[in-house]
Amino acid sequence: MAKDHEMIPVTDPSRKTSSSSAMSRKGAYAAASYMACAVLLVMFNKAALSSYHFPCANVITLFQMVCSCVLLYAMRYWDIISFSVGETQSISYNPATLVPHKALVHTIPLAVSYLLYMLVSMESIRGVNVPMYTTLRRTTVVFTMVVEYFLTGQRYSHPVVGSVGIIILGAFIAGARDLSFDSYGYTVVFISNICTAVYLASIATIGKSSGLNSFGLMWCNGIICGPILLIWTSISGDLETTMKFPNLFSPGFQAVMALSCIMAFLINYCVFWNTMLNSALTQTICGNLKDLFTIGLGWLMFGGLPFDLLNVIGQSLGFLGSCLYAYCKLRGR
Repeated sequence: MAKDHEMIPVTDPSRKTSSSSAMSRKGAYAAASYMACAVLLVMFNKAALSSYHFPCANVITLFQMVCSCVLLYAMRYWDIISFSVGETQSISYNPATLVPHKALVHTIPLAVSYLLYMLVSMESIRGVNVPMYTTLRRTTVVFTMVVEYFLTGQRYSHPVVGSVGIIILGAFIAGARDLSFDSYGYTVVFISNICTAVYLASIATIGKSSGLNSFGLMWCNGIICGPILLIWTSISGDLETTMKFPNLFSPGFQAVMALSCIMAFLINYCVFWNTMLNSALTQTICGNLKDLFTIGLGWLMFGGLPFDLLNVIGQSLGFLGSCLYAYCKLRGR
C-alpha cells in the first residue's frame, strides 16, 4: 500500500564511516541521542525495580521488546518507516515477518549475540560487588577493539588507544577499594564483556551486509528474541510473579513502565544508529560516558552513594578519557 507522505529517515549501513575519519554532525547526534536515552531508561528502570520493588527484570525486557515490535509493525504497515536500505515505496514483503526470509536468517547471529548479551549480563552482577562490576565492565572497550580487529580488521590511531587506556586506568582506580577476587564472578563479567563486544561488532557487520536499516534490524531482533524470552520467563515463573505483583495496575507503576518501553524503543534504535554510523568502539565509549551521567543523576534522585575520593578520581579519569576519544573522533585522528 502506498502513501503520499515521506518515510522517517533511516540509517544506511553502507555509509559507515571509517575509524580514521572525523565524526560527522549526524554521528555526533547519534552518540548524544544514545547517551540521553540510556540515562533516562536507567532512571525509569530504577524506579520500577527499586521504587516500586518490581522483582522481575526479565519481564520488563519482555514488555519492552513486545512494545518495540508493535510500534515497528504499525509504522511499517502505514509506510511511516521502511525496513530495507533505499526502500522509498511500499514493496511486496512476507506478511508474517515483513522482511525477506533470507534477511531474517542472515540476522540470526545478531539475535543470538543479543540474547547471550542479555542473559550473561544479568548473571554477571550476582557474584561481584557493584564497584568492581562497574570497573570490570568498563574493560569492554578493550574487548570491542579486539573483536572489531578480528571481525573487520579495523585499527585505531595511537590517540584513540591512549584515550581508551585512560578510561581503563580510571575504572580500576574507581574500584581500587574493592579488589576482592571471585573467580566465578570475574569470569562471568569478562564473558559478558565479550558478548557485548561481539553484539556491537555484529551490528556493524550484519547491518552492512543484510540490506536492512536500523528499523529492520530492530524488527528481526525482536521477532527472533521475543518468543525465546517469553518461553524463558514462563518457565522461570516470572510471568506468574508479575500477575501477582500488587502494584501491577497502579497508575504510577504503569506510567513508569510505559515510559520505560518508549525509552527502550528509542535506545535500541540509537544503538543501531550510533554503531552503524560511527563504530562499535564509539558505542562502547558512549556507554562508559553514559555511566558517569547515570551515577550523578542517580545520586541526585535516589541517593545512597557514599563519597569516596578514589571513586571520584577514577570517574573523572574515565570522563577525561571519553572526552579525549570524542575529540579524536571529531578531529578525525
